[in-house]
Amino acid sequence: MTDEAMVRELGRLLDPERVLGGAAAQRAYDCDAYTVDRSKPTAIVLPESTDEVAAIIRWCNENRIPFTGRGAGTGLSGGALPALGGVVISTKKLTKILEIDIENRCLKAQAGIANKRLSDAVREQGLHFAPDPSSQTVSTIGGNIAENAGGPHTLKYGVTAQHILGLTLVDPQGEILQFGGKIPGAPGFDFVSLIVGSEGTLGLVTEAWVRLTPLPNAVETALVSFPTVRDATQTVADIIAAGVIPAALELMDRGIMVALEAAFGLKYPDSAVALLLIECDGVGERACDRVRMEINQVGEICKANCAIDITIAQDEAERQKLWLARKKGVGAMGRLAPSIVTHDGVIPRSKLPEMLDFVYEVAAKHNVKVANLFHAGDGNLHPCFYFDDRDPNQVEAVVTAGEEIVRKCIELGGSISGEHGIGVEKADLMPFMFTPDDLRLQAMAKEIFSDGSLCNPCKVLPNQKSCVEHKRRWRGVAW
Repeated sequence: MTDEAMVRELGRLLDPERVLGGAAAQRAYDCDAYTVDRSKPTAIVLPESTDEVAAIIRWCNENRIPFTGRGAGTGLSGGALPALGGVVISTKKLTKILEIDIENRCLKAQAGIANKRLSDAVREQGLHFAPDPSSQTVSTIGGNIAENAGGPHTLKYGVTAQHILGLTLVDPQGEILQFGGKIPGAPGFDFVSLIVGSEGTLGLVTEAWVRLTPLPNAVETALVSFPTVRDATQTVADIIAAGVIPAALELMDRGIMVALEAAFGLKYPDSAVALLLIECDGVGERACDRVRMEINQVGEICKANCAIDITIAQDEAERQKLWLARKKGVGAMGRLAPSIVTHDGVIPRSKLPEMLDFVYEVAAKHNVKVANLFHAGDGNLHPCFYFDDRDPNQVEAVVTAGEEIVRKCIELGGSISGEHGIGVEKADLMPFMFTPDDLRLQAMAKEIFSDGSLCNPCKVLPNQKSCVEHKRRWRGVAW
């Protein structure tokens, strides 16, 4: 089928204005925020309902055409990449809140709605949706579910999986399936937990019931600067060892500070090499007293680790100003280079000092520039390599350095991903973490939903036959 014929046929299933084709549209949808690997789709469709998604997937099956779900495209591992071309199914128009149940603290929404809109919808009732990726103003619930997204506050409140009660899934054959619902803990196999984090390989989530959590009525936020990264990482370990679990515990290094100064004019002490953003919160009576005690205890630990400056927000405006450093850090990196790859690995907190030293050593060895901002409280690293992807040598260096860092995470007892997912970026690294039997079991779980290769192909599992040459062709090649 020609490209023109595919667009025309899909236009019979949807309003033709909701079917995109041509060079400009293909270029806009040929990657997500992991820009090292790109692949052009033939067509992009914009369904408005679960039934329309099902009709598109059935059509793709009838014509043996690959299809890939996509939310806002903020993913960082190539999860929304149309790896073998075909059709991109965008959730851009699936943005309705379908039901709010305040009494049972849950909400049902379509998968294309932005994360932050859920919290905005129930803020006046004193509730919120706790998972808060830094891209939450644009990243969609469907994408958060696909990648099991985290965020700064998941140290205390948990990642996406702990906040999803039920799902509507269009499976790889185009059947509409319902899992879970308002009430958690239903009997039977927990397919909701299997689907969350499956990166769109088991079908396309179109609707979800999410858990709502009470907003804290006491919050204390501090930004602390340190003379070395080791001082900051040791502080993280000491805070957790003391039995304090902050709502958020984020680390940023000098590279991020330079980017923030260039982008937003933010100023930090000249001798500061690392920052910790620490937030403690609580709910209920006397929460203010408990939270104040926690932040004071944290402050003493920081001082014991050579803190240069401790700034505690005095009101909500100051709190938001302190959070600007964390929320805008990656975006600010655009002032330093045209391209960024933000890696994602997990290590035990006690290994943070050793791991950060290794990150800087690897960057120096491969002559690539790196800055770090990450969820230090749960050991979820995000080394940000900044470079020019028009230079194939720089791309190759970034990919090689990233793989060395991921393998070090495994060596130290960690994981190759904490929240960004495997996608195409890390599929070839899965055998370093899992045995062949482990990987076969995961493939069997996937086959519960489909034994085909049309649904988001080339993701997560290595050695998919249709993807081997595709990966060899792409690895380390700039656009």
